[in-house]
Amino acid sequence: MIDASNIGHAPLPVGVHSPGHVAATDEEAREEFWPHYLAVIRHVAKTRGFAIPTKQSFLREIGPHGALYVGSPETVAQKIAANLTTLGATRFELKYAMGGLSHGALMTNIELFGTKVAPRVRELLA
Repeated sequence: MIDASNIGHAPLPVGVHSPGHVAATDEEAREEFWPHYLAVIRHVAKTRGFAIPTKQSFLREIGPHGALYVGSPETVAQKIAANLTTLGATRFELKYAMGGLSHGALMTNIELFGTKVAPRVRELLA
């Protein structure tokens, strides 16, 4: 393993960048996100050769051990805080612009992420 300190550089911070969607409730976030996620992944799977998600695989991905951050502000904040701690990461970026989501859903996502999720993550990590 190459350690940055061995080559004369200080270690750089680690960040997490992952797709997701924040809505008022877990159910609302799932219902808004799922059809668009399926459409996008179905399209990309053709050129990248990976499996098309099922509803069951989607539910695993939005669960505590999956790669998607989908849910209420509290659900998403808890998952971000847990993963930042586990990975030793210092920053998180939500890729919120899943193709096909309405402008209203995107604006709500951004608002909830900034006003509810980010402050809660800071609180959890304090």
